[in-house]
Amino acid sequence: MSAVAFIGLGTMGQGMAANLVAGGHDVTVWNRSAVAAEALPSERVVVAASIAEAVAGAEFVMYALADDAAVNDVVLGAQGIAASVDVTSIVIDLSTISPAASAAEAAAFSARGVRFLDAPVFGSKGEAANGGLWIVVGGDEATFESSKVVLEPISATLHYMGPSGNGAKMKLVGNLVVAAQLEALGESLSLAKKAGLNLHDVLGVFAVTDFRSPIFDGVGAAVAANDYSPSFALKLMLKDGNLVKDFAESLGVAVPGTIATVGTIERAVDAGYGEENASALIKVLASDAGVDLAE
Repeated sequence: MSAVAFIGLGTMGQGMAANLVAGGHDVTVWNRSAVAAEALPSERVVVAASIAEAVAGAEFVMYALADDAAVNDVVLGAQGIAASVDVTSIVIDLSTISPAASAAEAAAFSARGVRFLDAPVFGSKGEAANGGLWIVVGGDEATFESSKVVLEPISATLHYMGPSGNGAKMKLVGNLVVAAQLEALGESLSLAKKAGLNLHDVLGVFAVTDFRSPIFDGVGAAVAANDYSPSFALKLMLKDGNLVKDFAESLGVAVPGTIATVGTIERAVDAGYGEENASALIKVLASDAGVDLAE
C-alpha cells in the first residue's frame, strides 16, 4: 500500500482519512486544529507537527480544505504544500474551490514538476464516512490512473473529466443542481403544506415519480422530522453558491435560478442557520409561506 499525507480533517476530511487507513494505506495527517486528528485511530495514523513533516516521503498528498483562502494559506503559502512536497509525490486536491484557485495550484505544482489532480467530491458527511463519495477529476489521465489506488477507498464512483481544472469546473456545475433541488424542495413543501396536503404523502409521490431524487428523499424526510443537524453546513453552501454564480458570470452564462437560491441561502445564514445543515435554507421559505414543515 501507499504512504499518504492527508491535510485537512474537517467534516469531510476525517471520513476520507479514516477510509484510507481502512484501505491499508500508511496515513500521516496534519490539520490547522490538532483536535481534529483525535477522532482517527491513533495506532494507525501519524499526526505530523507541520505540513513539511506530513508530506515528507509521501507517495500521495491529499487534502480537503474549506475554501480559496484556505488553499492560499495551506497550499500556496510560504510553508505550504506546494513549497514542501517531494517532486516524486502525486498531489490531489479534494476541495471545492474556484477554477481560478485550482489553476493557481496547478501552476505552482507544475513549476516544481509535481503531478497534480483537481478532484473535488460530491457527497457530505455520511458519504465521506462510508467511502461513498462521487469524485470528479481533472488532470493528466496517466496520473489519474496511478491515483486510483487512493481514490477508490474513499469513493463510490470516479469520473475523469479531462485536463487540469475540469474537475473544479464540474463540481460547480453539479453544485448548481444541488442548490436548485434544495430550493425546489423547500418551495414545493411549503406550497404543499399551505394547501393542506400531508407532507409524508407528498414525499411518497416525490419518491416514485420521474423527478425523484436522493436529495428529495433524504432531505425531505429530515425536514418533516425537523432535523437540520449538519452533514454539510449552510455557510459552506453559501460559499459554493457564490462560486457557481461567479464562475457563470465569468463565462457570460445567465443563472437566474442560482442567483435566487443564493439569495435564499443568504437570508437563512443571516437568520442564524449557517452552522445547520444546508437544508436549513428551507426554513426561510417555510417562514415566508407562514407554515411549519415539521410533521
